[in-house]
This record gives sequence, C-alpha cells and structure tokens, in this order.
Amino acid sequence: MAYVEWGDPASAHVVVCVHGLSRQGRDFDVLARALVGQAAGGIRVVCPDVVGRGRSDWLADPSGYQVPLYAADMVALLAQLHTQAPIATLDWVGTSMGGLIGMIVAGQPGLPLPAPVRRLVLNDVGPAIRWEAIERIGTYLGQTGDFAGVQEAADAMRAVSAGFGPHTDAEWLELSRPMVRPLAGRPGRFTLHYDPAIGVPFRALRREMAEQGEALLWQMYDGIRARTLLLRGAQSDLLSRETAQAMTQRGPCASLIEFEGVGHAPTLIDAGQVRAVTSFLLGP
Repeated sequence: MAYVEWGDPASAHVVVCVHGLSRQGRDFDVLARALVGQAAGGIRVVCPDVVGRGRSDWLADPSGYQVPLYAADMVALLAQLHTQAPIATLDWVGTSMGGLIGMIVAGQPGLPLPAPVRRLVLNDVGPAIRWEAIERIGTYLGQTGDFAGVQEAADAMRAVSAGFGPHTDAEWLELSRPMVRPLAGRPGRFTLHYDPAIGVPFRALRREMAEQGEALLWQMYDGIRARTLLLRGAQSDLLSRETAQAMTQRGPCASLIEFEGVGHAPTLIDAGQVRAVTSFLLGP
C-alpha cells in the first residue's frame, strides 16, 4: 500500500487521511499542506492509496475490495508507522469510504492501534447511506476509460462529479492529475488510476444487504470515543440531513458543519472547508 507523507516523519502526532471509493491519497494535498503549515508542535500527515487505487497494488481476488479488508490494511499501516516513530496522538480524516473505514478503526474495541483515535473527521458519510447514491455511483464505477490526455480525463470526471461543488479549471485539473495513469501498450493514451475490479463487489451489493450493514455501522458509530466532526454537503445525495442530525445526538455526538452549494462530497480544497478541518484537529 503506497502513501504520501507530509510534515515531520518523527512527530508523535499523526493524522491519517483516507479517500473515497474511486479516489486516491493525493486528494488531501491542500489539507495536508495547511495542517503542516499551522501545526505549532510539528505533525505527520499520512495519505494512503487504498489497495486497488493510485500507486498501491491491485488484488488478485476482487471480492477483497471491501471495507473490512481496507480497515485491516489501515491497522497494519498504523503498526508500521508506529515502528518508524512512536505515535502518541492519532487523528483520522475520512472522505466517504475513508470515513466508513474510520468508523471501524475508531469504533471497534480491541483493535491493536498504537493509540486510540483522538479526533475523527467524517466527510459526508455516516452509518446510513442512501440507496439512490449507491445506484448513481454504480453507473460509472469501474469504467476507467481511454483518454488522449489528462485534460480529457479531467473533463470526463467532472461530468460525473457535480457533487464535489464549484472549482476553478486550475483547481479541477490539479485535483485530476493524480487520477490518471498511462494506458499500458497505448502510447500517449491514459486511463483512470484504479483497478476496474473494485466495482465487482460494489455491483453485487443489494439493498437488503446494505440495510443489514447499516445496523452494524450504527453499532460501530455508537462505540466511537473520539471527538467527532461531521462534514456534509448541503445537497448530498449520500448522507441525508436526517442521518446527519441523528449522528449529532448519539454515539460521539458529532459536531455538524454543512457546506452550501456542495453535494457528495466536499473536496477539502475550498478555504472554508480546509479551515473547518484544521481548526478542529489543531484546536485545544
């Protein structure tokens, strides 16, 4: 599993930032720079590429592309980071899928973590996920494409990413660069960075299975002891306002911040979004 590391590699304060379903760790470049620039006592920000994405290896068996395996990988990553430099303070930022992984890591007692999760940021995700959003994501997940260049790929991704909210052309292109790789055997052609097979278990999901998983996720959420911040795109089709409100009233009783003009999910590039996270993680 590949990861990008920012800040002081010897710092005892580690922030792990985990991306969404078809994204990769470079999504957090802007946030990581802000955290490193503002942390008074030094900080180590680690942004992994979940297996099957970015620069990480692909699985031989696509049935493994599921959240429990991803959570196990993160526990292994934390153990490795802890051997490099002891972790005393552990924080987590998870966008969408990365938030689901975070709920398991923070909410499941008995995991061999180097330190308990102190502060948890859940970016537009909760224990209950609207089935309509799952259906929408399923319409494009696994279609990695064949593009003449990064700009063409960026345009195609923008067409299915309206929920990310407004971005300048320059911001979107920068966000898109790590999302493509050269297409093997096709000089000058590019494709999206991830293994198309990550869509296999996703497409096998049925509504009743999702509803069964929801009860388990609420159990995980109720077990979280970390101080929790919930971010929500005000127009999100994945995290309902009702679920977000329930998350403020049970379990860790998350603080809720909503961003107007944004759906699923805030990209944490906008200055206001970045400020919300940095002040939460670095505040007293």
